[in-house]
Amino acid sequence: METKEVVEDIVIVGAGIAGLSTSLGLHRLGIRSLVLESSDSLRITGFALSIWENAWKALDAVGVGDFLRQQHPQLNRVVTTSLVTGQQTSVMSFTETGNQQRDREIRCVKRKLLLEALANELPSGTIRYLSKVVALEESGFYKILHLADGTTIKTKVLIGCDGVNSVVAKWLGFKNASFTGRYSIRGCAEVQSNHGLEPRTMQFFGKGFRAGVIPCDEKAVYWFFTWTPKSHDKELDDNPAKLKEFVLNKLEKMPSDIRYYIEKTELDVILLVPLRYRHPWELMFGNISKGNVCVGGDAFHPMTPDLGQGGCCALEDGVVLARFLGEAFSKHIKEKDEEDDQFKRIEESLKKYAKERRWRSIDVIATAYMVGSIQQAESKLVTFLRDNILAAFLASQYLKKSGYDCGKLNSS
Repeated sequence: METKEVVEDIVIVGAGIAGLSTSLGLHRLGIRSLVLESSDSLRITGFALSIWENAWKALDAVGVGDFLRQQHPQLNRVVTTSLVTGQQTSVMSFTETGNQQRDREIRCVKRKLLLEALANELPSGTIRYLSKVVALEESGFYKILHLADGTTIKTKVLIGCDGVNSVVAKWLGFKNASFTGRYSIRGCAEVQSNHGLEPRTMQFFGKGFRAGVIPCDEKAVYWFFTWTPKSHDKELDDNPAKLKEFVLNKLEKMPSDIRYYIEKTELDVILLVPLRYRHPWELMFGNISKGNVCVGGDAFHPMTPDLGQGGCCALEDGVVLARFLGEAFSKHIKEKDEEDDQFKRIEESLKKYAKERRWRSIDVIATAYMVGSIQQAESKLVTFLRDNILAAFLASQYLKKSGYDCGKLNSS
């Protein structure tokens, strides 16, 4: 196999939400990057995700917010119902004003459209597909990446956005993300005509499980179901027919007009996902950056989906990282910079990124884990507290964690 060496300023491993938003942020600042993706196309797993107010600020910063708004209706509230008691436990509006309330923007966005919106704004050739990183080594300040096809890439900056099993995070000293013991089953129903659902998030709690149903657009309805499997659930494995039957049985008390969309979901769009997260203390003491290497997205802060903030925080990462790297690679500095000076500027910019993102990530990971543990409770006491006393507190955490502003691409 012929070995070919490529030299780049900035290499991003992984063409997911964090990788593409970082690359697009850099492109908006006039800085080129190369994105390495191990598969042969954009990987679309998970169907859809909630994009909260904080993420819309990030999408606006990189210039794709309005395009995505046109295709996804704004949600007006979250309605939470206990399937144990059959009663609504909380209603949280996103559109009320007064009492220091203000409109909050949240939409359920198709993951495919989000990734394509980011990728389509990048210059041709930015994403290199079928580029699996198999080894990483140092050469002075440069990092050398060895790809499965024999290509060698030498880079001044290495950014790992390569997911929960990140090669770059491992190089920085992080352990594999921890398994919570919980799983999520996700699906998306497409109907021929307008489904007629109100634009709202419908959330349901039962004994030991949590479920949600959210319209993405006029014809698509996304749903999820999280639970902690018992030993007899193991036979479900990754069999979509069994997974669908299992969810429908668990949700027999769900209103039939909502349950209908789970029934109508095709088997090839049902997915089983183990829920993983990084322990907050690992982020307290770990290396988010080291020299000219850092991580973003799930490689940095894998979290449970209980606040709907995983993808949102990845978008925040992209804007903040692009802003700080933009300072290190600004043209008027680059022209007169010695190489050693630029390397110091790169290291300093990644330290600033790590400092800004560390506590935000710890806060969201810990809150999501706490909220998920209560929402998915099995004990009668915690279930009672969840449905009768803690409902408003749990709902308020969504707004609190989405009230963050990652800022613009330019620091000025």
